[in-house]
Amino acid sequence: MLKRSLIVGAVFGAVLALGLPFVGGGGPSIASPAYAEEGLALPVAATTPIVTTGRVGNTAAAVSAVTLTAEAKLAAPEVARNLKVDTEHLAQKPVPKPVPVVVETPAAKRSGTAARQAARIAAGQSCPSNVGGSPGGAPGATSAGGVAGTTSGDLASFAQTYNAIRVANCLEPVPMANFRYDSCMEARLFWIAEDPSPDVNSAWGHNGTPRSDGAPAVGCDGNLAGGNGNSGATVAQKWWSSPSHQKSLYRPTYAGSMSGVVICFAMVHGGLPNDGYGFTRAAARWGGC
Repeated sequence: MLKRSLIVGAVFGAVLALGLPFVGGGGPSIASPAYAEEGLALPVAATTPIVTTGRVGNTAAAVSAVTLTAEAKLAAPEVARNLKVDTEHLAQKPVPKPVPVVVETPAAKRSGTAARQAARIAAGQSCPSNVGGSPGGAPGATSAGGVAGTTSGDLASFAQTYNAIRVANCLEPVPMANFRYDSCMEARLFWIAEDPSPDVNSAWGHNGTPRSDGAPAVGCDGNLAGGNGNSGATVAQKWWSSPSHQKSLYRPTYAGSMSGVVICFAMVHGGLPNDGYGFTRAAARWGGC
């Protein structure tokens, strides 16, 4: 009888030892070294079913702990690499001021743009910046022959482009208030535009050029530019590109203060006998109007 009891007890003990881990009453702890080993943690998390009876919460926590431990170990080298890179202060490092690139057009070479820029850099300076403001207006008058005169838009377009060209070539800009409408040059442009000849070049020129009908010249001379489709901006560019007009109107060697410089301008639209409004004639000069 005693022998039988011992056998039954042994069998019952074996059943308990095998059954308890699956009903939540035993098994390895969450803190068990087996769950801390990467080699054991991943297979457990991937293959062991979560028990739905007993202490389910503890089992799920164990699986979660296994997964997080593995991910943390896998991410550790990447975190270490990131800590070696000073990403916070890289953006705070000063960026060197870029050196402006000069496009060496023939006009820029002729004016000495590169030499001016090099001199500024050697002195620790930058080329001049543009100025704000706007020029004075123009009346938009009409001549006796019906030719349209200078508008405020013509003057503004010319002034803005004139100064843009100057600062692009390392020259000081002219104060915008110093661009002036010139009625005397406009009077001469009206005289040219009212030449009755169908040849648009008739009377076109400086003092001493005759008109086809012999009418005496009036008004004041200046640097001239014109043609179909021109504006204040395009004539400013034409004068910069012309060697003689660049020297006369832009004066790149002038070293005085720009505060006392006045640029005079006029433009007329159309002409006799049949020039359309888009055909313009313009005049400009450096100096008092």
